[in-house]
Amino acid sequence: MISTALRWLFLVSFIVVTIGGNVLVCLAVGLSRRLRRIANCFVVSLAVTDLLLGLLVLPFSATLELRSGHWPLGGTLCNIYVSLDVMFCTASILTLLAISVDRYLAISAPLCYPRRVTPPRVALAITTIWVTSLAMSFLPIHLGWNTADFRVQNLDWGIWDEVEEGRTCRFEWHNNYVLLDAFGTFYLPLLVMCGMYHCIFQIARKQVRRIRAATPSFAPTASAAATAREHKATVTLAAVLGAFIICWFPYYTFFTCMGIGAETNPPTTAHSVVLWLGYFNSVVNPILYPALNRDFRRAYGELLCCRGPRWRHISTTICVSLRKQVPLSSEHRDTDLTNGHTDTLPKRERASPLRRAMAATLLTRPGKIQYTLDRD
Repeated sequence: MISTALRWLFLVSFIVVTIGGNVLVCLAVGLSRRLRRIANCFVVSLAVTDLLLGLLVLPFSATLELRSGHWPLGGTLCNIYVSLDVMFCTASILTLLAISVDRYLAISAPLCYPRRVTPPRVALAITTIWVTSLAMSFLPIHLGWNTADFRVQNLDWGIWDEVEEGRTCRFEWHNNYVLLDAFGTFYLPLLVMCGMYHCIFQIARKQVRRIRAATPSFAPTASAAATAREHKATVTLAAVLGAFIICWFPYYTFFTCMGIGAETNPPTTAHSVVLWLGYFNSVVNPILYPALNRDFRRAYGELLCCRGPRWRHISTTICVSLRKQVPLSSEHRDTDLTNGHTDTLPKRERASPLRRAMAATLLTRPGKIQYTLDRD
C-alpha cells in the first residue's frame, strides 16, 4: 500500500514538473522581448513537444504503471497512445538535433547566420521534424510494420476487456522495425549531435587561443576571462550532450537488444526504468537548455517573482506620485543649494549629493524614466 502511494506520488510529481517546466519556457519566450529571436523557435518547439508528451502520454503511462500494464480503453486507443508516445519522443530528439545544428551555424559563421537561418527555413525544419515523427510512429503501428507477421497489434479486444488474461497495451517489436527506428531516431541523431558539439567546442577553443595570443603579458584579466569562457563552454556542452545520452541511451540500447533478440515480452521492470528515464529528458530540457542562457534565467525570475518592466514602471510611477503628494514638515526639509530641489528626508537618512541628483532626475523627467524602463 505504501509503495503504491509512493509510486503514485512520484509519477504525479513527474508529470506536474514536466508540464510546468515546459509551460514556463513558452511563457518566457512569449512575454520577454529579449527572447523573441528566431533561434528560440526550436526551443519553443521542443517545449511544446515535451508539453504535449506530459499532457497526452505521461498520464496514460502512469496509469499503466499503476495497473501493471492493464489498459481499460481498448486496442484502438492503445495503438493511438503508443503512436503518440513514439511521435513525441521522436520529435523531441529530432528537435534537439536541430538545436545543435542551429548553434553550430550561429557560432561557425555568425555573419552569415541571418541569411542562412531565416523564418521560412526554420518553419520548414520544424514542419519536417513533425512530419517525420508522424510518419515514423503512426504509419508503422497502424499498418502493422512493427510486428513479425505484419498484423496490426492490439485490435482483437475492445474497451474494458483488460480483465481477460493478456489484455495489456503492448508495443510489439520486429527486428527490422527496431533497427530502422533506433538508428533513424536516436543513433544517427546522436552521431550528428556529437559532431556538431565537437565542432562548436573546437571553435570556442580557437577563439580562446586567439584572445590569449592578442592579450599583453601585463593584462592577465583578459586571459583569465578567456579561460573562464572555455571552461563554461566545456561544462555547457558536456551538460547538454550528457543529459541526452544519459536519458535516452539506456532505452534505445534495451529497445535494440530486445528487438534483435525477437523478445516479445521484455522484462517489465527493466522496460519501465529505461522508459521513464527517457521521459526524464522532457523534464531536463526546460531546465537545461534555457537555464544555460542568461536571458532565459532573467525571464524565469521575472515570471516566478512577478517582476519585469511593467511591474517596475508601475512601482516607479506610484513612488513618484506619492513623493509629490506627501506634505513635508519644516523640520524635515532641507534645501540642496546645488540644484534648487528640496530634500524631504531626515538629516540622519539624507542621501549623498549624487543620489539626490538622481532623485531629482526621477522627479523632473518622468518621460525619460518610462522610456528607459520600457526598453528593459
